[in-house]
Amino acid sequence: MATKLYSTQNTIFFPNFARPAMPTRPDQLAIEEPLEIRLEYWANGRSERKSVSITMRTPGQDIELAAGFLFTEGIIAGWNDIKQIRPCGPIVEGQNFHNIVRVKLHSHVSVKTTTMDRNFYTTSSCGICGKTSIEALKINNQFGQTIKNLTSPTVTPNMLFGLPERMAAEQQLFQKTGGCHASALFDEEGTLLCMREDVGRHNALDKVLGWALINNHLPLHRHVVLVSGRASFELMQKSSMGGIPFVAAVGAPSTLAAQMAQEFNMTLVGFLDHQRMTVYHDSGRIQAHQALELEDTGGRTTRHTGSPVSPDVGNPDRRFLRSST
Repeated sequence: MATKLYSTQNTIFFPNFARPAMPTRPDQLAIEEPLEIRLEYWANGRSERKSVSITMRTPGQDIELAAGFLFTEGIIAGWNDIKQIRPCGPIVEGQNFHNIVRVKLHSHVSVKTTTMDRNFYTTSSCGICGKTSIEALKINNQFGQTIKNLTSPTVTPNMLFGLPERMAAEQQLFQKTGGCHASALFDEEGTLLCMREDVGRHNALDKVLGWALINNHLPLHRHVVLVSGRASFELMQKSSMGGIPFVAAVGAPSTLAAQMAQEFNMTLVGFLDHQRMTVYHDSGRIQAHQALELEDTGGRTTRHTGSPVSPDVGNPDRRFLRSST
């Protein structure tokens, strides 16, 4: 199902000294609606039903979103755990989408009810709350521990410099609204395999991972994911669950995201655009000899001021410019 837009009228205001007439024009906004994920599973020989998540999302690819969420939260181990998944409930007035997805698991699937009892509630801004430490991710993460021993994917800096433009060319919703995040999955050669948009950055990545889950592409050990905003702990967590060793962002990472990159040996790149990037953790996956290393300091620095942020992030901050060759 295509992602939906909402049309409205806006008024353009200018500074007082300009004083032209205040025109109105049509405008389009990304729809933000709640999606409830309802789970039906077997426990103690009987069928149980539970609402496990309510997330504010942009309608479109809701099946991917539900499947990706259940997988990255460790509720299911794979697509084969799902017997049936479908939208249900009333159709939203004036639209052609539902705000509920019902997921029925096979009877042999064992569900950890303690995982669901964290009372999931996500919003378009904060993501899934309640993760208290990286240590929690070492449990029930079938692909995350494997990443530590991977050298793949191996990429060139110039390939990385081209990724933001390739993703931006596919961000039709952002081009129309300016109000959506995006996550894009690339192979080692820089080929775009899947791109999803959503008002929630965590939802966009869940949709990508749901796509990979449905199409039997997991684990994604030879792939790079690019996110349109900052690299948060949550996005690193979801990437590790999908077996993605390489996370790049057009914005900055958080300290916890950088610490997780070190713990799981994931490559983490921030401030990526067409001519520069900052590498926070590498693990040998970037062919650095093709780039110009600008800085190699003993601690984490900010991109703009060079002032310390956290002494706990110990890896050098390496900044690269696109080479002239």
